[in-house]
Amino acid sequence: SGLTARFMPLKTHSLFRLPHWALLGLCASLLAMPSHAEKADRDQPMNIEADSMRHDQARQLTQFTGKVLATKGTLVLRAARMEVQQDAQGRQVARLWAAPSERVFFRQKREGVNEFTEGEAEQLTYDNQADVVTLNQRAEVRILRGNQVADQLNGHTIVFNNTSEVMTVDGQPTSGAGQRVRAILTPRNTPPAPTSNTPTAPALRTSPGLSPTSKP
Repeated sequence: SGLTARFMPLKTHSLFRLPHWALLGLCASLLAMPSHAEKADRDQPMNIEADSMRHDQARQLTQFTGKVLATKGTLVLRAARMEVQQDAQGRQVARLWAAPSERVFFRQKREGVNEFTEGEAEQLTYDNQADVVTLNQRAEVRILRGNQVADQLNGHTIVFNNTSEVMTVDGQPTSGAGQRVRAILTPRNTPPAPTSNTPTAPALRTSPGLSPTSKP
């Protein structure tokens, strides 16, 4: 039988700094678009189910193994293995890994609209204090309008920042076995007028170093 654990959120609002790989200039391209995730999720407790759990009190590290399912409001995470690390200030960082040849699954409702963001990757990190989801290796994110896939993004690393409402997608160097960013963006048929309760349509911007070359 499985087990269930609950982690309460830490209600603070500190700044989030991108990890060092974002500063190395090794990515082939950069894509950014608003994410507008459900804001109430960050204040919800995280409920975790798994086949087994191990807690190290001295290290403040909790490990879950086997068919891991984590929910936090509308946020849903599924993986083969998960670790939750808490520091002295109460900040919790969850790291998830997929089984061999599989990927971690992520899904969350978008704020104020009938849309969902879902994605997959071999590894996923969720920082509850910064409210940031990072997908690494064979990363893919899809924006669903109802049950239809509207936008699709693929890359090596995808950062889903709920605080700044920006999603970034990084590729790898094109030499060797590098992975380029791929995007499919579907226009809205009748774009709604922006209001305080309705997010604007996703905006696409590229890094200054990305030239409009043809698709290989």
